[in-house]
Amino acid sequence: MATGNINVSVENIFPLIKKFLYSDHEIFLRELISNATDATLKMNHLVRIGESKIDIGQPKIEIKIDKDNQTLHIIDEGVGMTKDEVEKYINEVAFSGAEEFLEKYKDSDAKDTGIIGHFGLGFYSAFMVANKVEIKTKSWKDEAAAHWTCEGTTQFTLEEGDKADRGTEIILHINDDEKEFLEEHRINELLVKYNKFMPVPIKFGTKEKELPKAEDAKEDEEPKKVTVDNIINNPDPAWTKQPAELEDADYNSFYRELYPTQFEEPLFHIHLNVDYPFNLTGILYFPKLTNDLSIQKDKIQLYQNQVFVTDNVEGIVPEFLTMLKGVIDSPDIPLNVSRSYLQADGAVKKIASYITRKVADKLKSLFNDNREDFEKKWNDIKVVIEYGMLSEDKFFEKAQKFALYPTTGNQYFTFDELKNDITELQTDKEGKLVVLYASNKDQQHSYIKRAEAKGYKVLLLDSPIVPHLIQKLEQENEQKVSFVRVDSDHVDNLIKKESEQVSKLTDEEKETVKTSFETVVPKERYTVQLEALDSDTAPVMITQPEFMRRMKEMQQTGGGGMFGMGNMPEMYNLVVNTNNPLISKILKAKEDSKKETLIKQTLDLALLSQNLLKGEELTNFVERSFKLIK
Repeated sequence: MATGNINVSVENIFPLIKKFLYSDHEIFLRELISNATDATLKMNHLVRIGESKIDIGQPKIEIKIDKDNQTLHIIDEGVGMTKDEVEKYINEVAFSGAEEFLEKYKDSDAKDTGIIGHFGLGFYSAFMVANKVEIKTKSWKDEAAAHWTCEGTTQFTLEEGDKADRGTEIILHINDDEKEFLEEHRINELLVKYNKFMPVPIKFGTKEKELPKAEDAKEDEEPKKVTVDNIINNPDPAWTKQPAELEDADYNSFYRELYPTQFEEPLFHIHLNVDYPFNLTGILYFPKLTNDLSIQKDKIQLYQNQVFVTDNVEGIVPEFLTMLKGVIDSPDIPLNVSRSYLQADGAVKKIASYITRKVADKLKSLFNDNREDFEKKWNDIKVVIEYGMLSEDKFFEKAQKFALYPTTGNQYFTFDELKNDITELQTDKEGKLVVLYASNKDQQHSYIKRAEAKGYKVLLLDSPIVPHLIQKLEQENEQKVSFVRVDSDHVDNLIKKESEQVSKLTDEEKETVKTSFETVVPKERYTVQLEALDSDTAPVMITQPEFMRRMKEMQQTGGGGMFGMGNMPEMYNLVVNTNNPLISKILKAKEDSKKETLIKQTLDLALLSQNLLKGEELTNFVERSFKLIK
């Protein structure tokens, strides 16, 4: 038996490993199964190239719990190790760079600050949960087995072992305060979380399986059952195959495998497959999305060679695509990384750029191949696309070919198509193209009807980031295009033409009307404006200036806007149509009480049309209306 010291010059390596190796102790199982997988794949490769003539059959990895002895066993049928290889790979290579590791983390309190796998310390994650670790291993070469033991100090023992079968068995003597890792449900949970798609079958116990009934079996005959290995993973997931091998049904089936509680089918998928200048495979799915951006994130799962890493993929996937679902697998992404490392890594930046381009190309092909179907799905995918247009300039450029702008009449235009369609009617007297839009078809119904009556197209833009998007569209079009919400002014003022209406009231009468309204209407909420409009246009309208409202909305949804504007009280313009007969009636009313009642009634009717009449004001309006019709 040999004894010795692990090749590292400091004594406190194990406490540091336990404290800083990973933010979650549960990661140890992922690390050890990853090592077992590597060993198995190496054995498969040696057989495939003819270097080994061993009949390896169908090798698997087995996980066993021994509660009586308080041990957890990870057993593989891989290449195994000789005594010399244990010395080399466990005692020396594992701690190459350990001194730099210590220097970097000895004064740190953060548990998830760095790349640990870089130092070859994956195997030593076992000591986060075990006070003693044994390795029983036998090489595929014709050499004696080896038995290595370490009790969490820099001392180890290494002797000849009695293991008869090729492969390696890691035995963890679990600490008293980590006994959760001796519970079947906890280990099963970790296996499903981290190893669900490992490329080697993983056995965890057994299960009963019903055999098919014989054709001549009686109806009430119980089916026979057999005991089979409980294999917890799918070693051959869809993303590892070529797109040509898969049908839509296969993609949908894999989606349900990834998200068992998700009942809706995805709208469509994007298969990622690239081997230069980096390796990346994966499948991204567009699910049906809501307008709530905050609940959508962390749905994409990141893998490294089929080993689960995280479902927090910000920094790898462009932020606007974190609302999608699916899998990304790349050996070029380190298994154990900090967020700051990811964001600075050159390969990761290239991966994010590639994914953006691939998604844009797929969307363009879907639009070109079946525009009608793309239009039907627009409301379910628009949040992702609009968010991408805002946050990624390259995506914005590509999106010009497929981003849609629906009208309140259910027509869908690309931006170029829209400009061509509305230029003749919706260019104002200064040569600027005015794009009218609504954010709520019901609340802004009366304004939409007035605009449509003039032949104008009104877009329906109702996602939460619209204020930011239209700001960007205006900037990209060099201010030759202006977006104006349809309720921000009277329709004649939205797109100003050369001709103007003449007021029926004298300047003195207009001043009297304005004073009468300002006496009744709360100054802190309304600015009274007099306009000479058609006589059949409503006597009073509520509008909200485009600039002020847009800045408030932009600040409320994050970014943009003017400082403090998001907290300002709602302010509206009260547009009084001096040519409407009711305004003349108010002007001529002899009694102040009569004049006040008419003004309040017209104001409340305008508020009602905007769904702004609530609470006490609504109660007073109803009571006043009953009195007026008695």
